Amino acid sequence: MVQTAGVEVDRLRSFVERIEQLEEERAVLNADIRSIMSEARSAGFDTKTIRRVVRLRRLDPSDRMQEEQLLEVYTRALDL
Repeated sequence: MVQTAGVEVDRLRSFVERIEQLEEERAVLNADIRSIMSEARSAGFDTKTIRRVVRLRRLDPSDRMQEEQLLEVYTRALDL
């Protein structure tokens, strides 16, 4: 175990390299998502709404219901 100034160099390097690899993978995935959104836009879909639908589908049904109810309360309060 090599240490420099009390830091385990190999372990630190491992963490940094794993993070870098994941960041590279995330960049590729983000590019793929942008491409799909562009395709959806070209097909006439509203990408802002698609993003909202994707976010809502990720939520637990009870959390989604709570969010929708709160949104309804706020919009009524503001006469929207």
